[in-house]
Amino acid sequence: MPRTSPEKLLTTLRSFALSNGAALFGTCSLDGVKDTFHFEPGEAEGLDYGLSIAVRLSRAVLEGIREAPTLLYKWHYRQANAQLDRLAFLLSGIIQDHGWRAVPVPASQVVDWERQTGHLSHRHVARAAGLGWLGRNNLLVTPAFGSQVRLVTVLTDLPVPNAEPMPFGCGECRACISACPAQAIGNSASEFVFQRCYDQVLAFCKSKNLGVRICGICVKACPGQGQTPATESLG
Repeated sequence: MPRTSPEKLLTTLRSFALSNGAALFGTCSLDGVKDTFHFEPGEAEGLDYGLSIAVRLSRAVLEGIREAPTLLYKWHYRQANAQLDRLAFLLSGIIQDHGWRAVPVPASQVVDWERQTGHLSHRHVARAAGLGWLGRNNLLVTPAFGSQVRLVTVLTDLPVPNAEPMPFGCGECRACISACPAQAIGNSASEFVFQRCYDQVLAFCKSKNLGVRICGICVKACPGQGQTPATESLG
């Protein structure tokens, strides 16, 4: 099958993603992040480039989160993941139709339950793709939407431009630190205490009968440019 030129195909992919619900679209080489992947032999072999896609979460839904995640947020979180999975699946199909290889990586699928890791870190790929930086809350922070996004990744052998990662941009904002009920957030992503966060998420899952491990409190506190940080998260 003849291969479409990378430049022409990338334009098609970007346009498709942004016209089908994506808020952000970026590309990168995977050289700096591939050593942390968790795939079966052959699944990601030769796929040295990544597409990172983000969908925006509803600010109104997040406003309903006070001291704990809500049932509406649970539904919204699942719909965001479903939308991302569908986008990644369709983008991979387009790439294959034009003669290149691609693997859509699930937006939220645990492959190591002890470490709570997926096939890869979508936020690290997104950072490499220039969509944002790792915030104090250890999540991707984007200039426009803060942490109020969900992410997905497509691996491919299609040579795509390697973006310039953004520098840390939280400035003096520490809204997520004061909002976190688990006191898991420090002054940088490296100070984030995963176990405290995970224990709190498990507590929410049980006490609220959610059936899914979510929180959303620090996400609510990080709205991005042009919006007021929701420091009232804990009531």
